[in-house]
Amino acid sequence: MDLTDFYTLMSVTCFTLVGLWWTVIERHPDWKTDPGRRKLAGGVYLSFLLPGLMSTFAQVDAGNPLVWRSSFGVAAVVGLLTTLRLVSVDRSGVRGPFRRFRWIVAVVYLLILVLAVVPPVAAVVGATPLQAASIALILLIVMGHGLTWEFMMEPDPASAASGSVGRGPVTGDPPSTDATRGTVPGEPARG
Repeated sequence: MDLTDFYTLMSVTCFTLVGLWWTVIERHPDWKTDPGRRKLAGGVYLSFLLPGLMSTFAQVDAGNPLVWRSSFGVAAVVGLLTTLRLVSVDRSGVRGPFRRFRWIVAVVYLLILVLAVVPPVAAVVGATPLQAASIALILLIVMGHGLTWEFMMEPDPASAASGSVGRGPVTGDPPSTDATRGTVPGEPARG
C-alpha cells in the first residue's frame, strides 16, 4: 500500500473513532463526574486523536520531512507523558491485559519520538522513517481498541459499591444469569 493511502486511511479511521468515543462518553455522564474514570476516558480519547493528528500531518508535505517529524515528535511527547501519568494513577484492583501492560503504549510513543528525532534509525528494520512510524501507529490503534474494550466492560463503581443489580454498564443488557444455579445474581435460588 502506498504510504499516502495508508496515512489517509489511518487519519480518517482515527477521527471516526474519536467521534464514536464522544458518543460513548455522552451516553455515560457518570464517567465525567468520577475523576479516575474521566482520566481513563481521556486516555482512550488520546489513543485515537494523537495517531489521527500524526497521520494527517504526515500527508501535509511529503517533500518536507520537518512537517511530519515535528508533528510526530510533539504528539509522541504528549502521548508519552499522558500514558506515563495514567500508568501511575491507574492502580485499580481488576485490570485486563491492555491496562496492565499500558506501559507498552509509552514505549511505542518513545519509538515514534526517536523516529522523529533520528529518522535514520528506521533503517535498522529495513524501512523508511514513515514506514516504521506507520507500524507504530497501527500498534497504538490496536492498543487503543483494547483499552477501550476494557474500559467499557469495567463495572460501574457506583452500582458495584451499592451491590445493585441492573442493566449492564455499557450495553444496557440485562444482568447475566449464574449458569450453575440458573439465577440472576442477587436473587434467591429457585428450587
